[in-house]
Amino acid sequence: MTLSTRRQAKRAARREARRALPFWRRLLPTWRVTLGTLTALFLLAVGAFAVLYVIVPVPDPNAHAVAQNNIYLYADGTTEIARTGAVNRTDVTIDQIPLQTQQAVVSAEDRSFYQNRGIDLKGMLRAGWNTLLGRGMQGGSTITQQYVKNYYLTQDRTIERKGRELLIALKVDQQRDKREILAGYLNSSYFGRGAYGIQSAAHAYYGVDVSQLTLGQGAYLASLLQAPSLYDVKTATPANREKAVARWNYALDGMVQLGFLTPADRAATTFPDPIDPQPATGLAGQAGYLVGVADDYLISSGTLDAVTLKAGGWRITTTFDQPRQDAFAKAVQDQLTGELDPRARPDTDTDVRVAGASVEPSTGRVVAVYGGPDYAKQPYNDALRQDNQIGSTFKPIDLAAGLVAQHALDGRPITTESRYDGTSERPVTGGPTPYAPPNEDDIDYGNITLRYAMVKSVNSVYAQEGVDAGLARVRETAVKLGIPDSVRGMDPANTSMTLGTATPSALDLAGAYATLADHGQAHTPWSVLKLERVNPGGAIDVPKMPEHNPTQALDREIADSVTDVLRDVISPRGTGAAALDLGRPAAGKTGTTDSNLSAWFAGYTPELATTVGLFREHPKTHAKEPLAGTAGLTRINGGTFPTRIWTAYMTAALNGTPTQDFDLQAGHGAPDATPWPTAPVSTAPSATTTPTGGAATNTDPAPGTPPGHAPSAPATTGQPAPGPTAPSPQATRPTTDPEQPSPAPKPTPVQPTRPTTPPSATGAPTSRPAAPPTP
Repeated sequence: MTLSTRRQAKRAARREARRALPFWRRLLPTWRVTLGTLTALFLLAVGAFAVLYVIVPVPDPNAHAVAQNNIYLYADGTTEIARTGAVNRTDVTIDQIPLQTQQAVVSAEDRSFYQNRGIDLKGMLRAGWNTLLGRGMQGGSTITQQYVKNYYLTQDRTIERKGRELLIALKVDQQRDKREILAGYLNSSYFGRGAYGIQSAAHAYYGVDVSQLTLGQGAYLASLLQAPSLYDVKTATPANREKAVARWNYALDGMVQLGFLTPADRAATTFPDPIDPQPATGLAGQAGYLVGVADDYLISSGTLDAVTLKAGGWRITTTFDQPRQDAFAKAVQDQLTGELDPRARPDTDTDVRVAGASVEPSTGRVVAVYGGPDYAKQPYNDALRQDNQIGSTFKPIDLAAGLVAQHALDGRPITTESRYDGTSERPVTGGPTPYAPPNEDDIDYGNITLRYAMVKSVNSVYAQEGVDAGLARVRETAVKLGIPDSVRGMDPANTSMTLGTATPSALDLAGAYATLADHGQAHTPWSVLKLERVNPGGAIDVPKMPEHNPTQALDREIADSVTDVLRDVISPRGTGAAALDLGRPAAGKTGTTDSNLSAWFAGYTPELATTVGLFREHPKTHAKEPLAGTAGLTRINGGTFPTRIWTAYMTAALNGTPTQDFDLQAGHGAPDATPWPTAPVSTAPSATTTPTGGAATNTDPAPGTPPGHAPSAPATTGQPAPGPTAPSPQATRPTTDPEQPSPAPKPTPVQPTRPTTPPSATGAPTSRPAAPPTP
C-alpha cells in the first residue's frame, strides 16, 4: 500500500468515526480545524496590524495640548502680573524638571517606562484581570500611551481611540527619545487646581518654579496624576486624603525599588503639605491695563503678530515697576477718587476717568501706566486711547518749533524771551484759518515774553507764535518728539492746532515730554524687557527684541531751553504751582481744553517723565462730558487734580532716590530789545470774539490772579513785563491755591480797558470754520 493510499484510508476512517458521533458533537470543529482557523486569524490580525501601523500617522497635536498661558511679569522677572489664555499651562524642557521628580513620576505611573516599547502587554493584561476580579477599574496604559492620549488624541473611551492610541504609542516610542516623551507627558498632563503641565502645577501647589521642587514635592505631584481633583489634600475628604498619602508613599517606595532612592533618604522624606488653593491670576485691577500696553508694544513694534501672541506659551517680562505701578493707582485714589461723591453729585462725580503714563527719559522704558481703576469693571485702557485733546500741554511743542525755526516771517529770531501781544481774543495773523482765542478769564496780558506766556498759559501768544514758527514745522516737531503722526487734530490747515487739538494718548505724551527731559534724545516708549517660549519638544523661542537707540529729535540747546521755561511753570506764579510739593527740580505744563472736556498735567524730573489726563465720558454713548462741577468745583483745570495726582505719584516713585538737578545748556533765551510782535491795528472791530467749539482753547488760570481780575503783568501799556526770575523748585507754595476754583459762583469779571480799535487778522472772513471734532 502506497503512502497516498494509507492517507486516504485514514481520512476515510476519521469520516466514518465522525459520522458515528451524535449530531451535537459533529457540530463542534475538530482540533485541526480549530488550529487552522486560529492560525489564519492570527496571521490576518498580524497583517491587519502591520497595515494599520503603516497607514495610521502620528497626528498633529490637538489644540488643547498645545494651548498655553501667556505669563506677564514685572521688571524684576519674578513677580507675576497676570496669566492670559484658556489653559493654564507653561511648557518646560526636561532639563528644567528635577531628576528626582522625573523618577517619582516613572515610579508612580509606569515602572517599566525605560524598558518598554511604548506599550506594556503584561500591564494591560494584569489591569484587565484585576478589573474582572472586582478590584476596580484599572488602567494598564504606559506613560507613552498617556502622553499620546493627552497630546494627540482625546479623552474619549472608545475602542477606536484605544486602538489608535496603541499604534501611535508604538510609533512615538520608535521616533522619540524617552526624555522627550517624558517631558511631553509632564507638560500635557492635568494636575488639578486648573493646572496643566508640571510647571503650572508647581506654582499652583507649592508656589515655586518646577526647578525648585524638592523630592517630597515632586513625589506628591506625581501621585496627583492618578486622581488630580480627589487627591488634593487641601480640599479632599479624609478618606481621599489617606489615598493621596498612600499614593505618595507608593511613588517613593517605587523609587527605592527601581534604585532611584536609597532607603535612608526614603525614610527621611516627610509629606510636604501644599499651599492653599489660590485664586486664578486674572486681569482684574491694574493687571489688564499692563497686559494691554505690553501686547500693544509687541504687536506695533513687529516683535510678534497678534496670532502668534494669542497662541500662548510666552513668558513676557515687562518694564513695569511694581512699587511705582502701585503708587500710581494710590495717587489717583487719594487725590481724586476720595474727593468724589457720586451719591451727592450724580451729574458731575460719575464717569470721571484718568489716563496716565510714566516713562524713563534716558531709556524710554515705561515704568507705570494708569488705564483705569479696575480692568474687570472698566476693560478699556485709558492710557492708550487717542481721543482726548491735550490742550496747552501742546504749547511747549509750539515753543520748540519756534526755536527750531530760528526766525519768524519778518526774519527776526524767536527766543524764549521774545515778546508777544497777550491781548485776549487777539486775532492770529498769517494763519490758514481765522482764530482769535480768549485767554483764561479773558485777561489781557499786554506785551509779554514767551517765557511768561508759558508760565501763565496765555493762549493769544502761543496761537500767534505757533503760526510764526510755521504750522507744518510745529507738526513736524511734534512727530519728532514722539507724538504719532496719525493722531487727529494735528492738521496744519487749522490755526487752532497751536493750542492742542491733537489727541495723543497719555503714553504718547509722556514719551514726547521724556524727549525734552533727555535733552532732545527721543526714545519710542517700550514696555517689554524679555520674551521667550518653550515649544513642545523642548525648543526655546527667543525672538529678537527691537533696538532702543535714540534719535536726535531736537538740538540739545533747544530742548534745554524749553525745559528751562517749563521749570518756571512749576513755581509760585505758574499754573503748575501745586507740583512744588514734590520738593525736587521739575518742569511741566498744565492743559485744559475748551468746554472743560479734559484737563492735563505733563511734567518731568531728570529721572522720570509722567503725564496725567482727566476727563468724563458717558458710559453708553462714550460722548465726552464737561468736567465742570466735578468734586463740587466750578472748573477743573490742569493745575488741580491732574497736577495733584502727578505730584503724589512722583513723590512716591522717586522716594529714596537722590535729588537731581537739570543739566541744562539753554542757548535760546537772549531777550530782544524790540517788543515782539504785535498784531497790526485795524480800524475795524475784530470779526470774531469767541473760539471755535472744537478748538482746544486752554483755560488754565494764572495762579496768583483771581479769576476775573487783571494780571500782575502790564496789560496794554506796551512796557516790558518784568523778566522771569529763576525757578525755585523748593519754594514755598502760596498759602492759597489760586489754581483751585472755588465751589462758589464765579464773580463777575472786571476786565481791563480794551483798545478802542482791536487788532484783526489780515483778510479774515466774517466766520470761522470749526476745528476738527474731538473723537
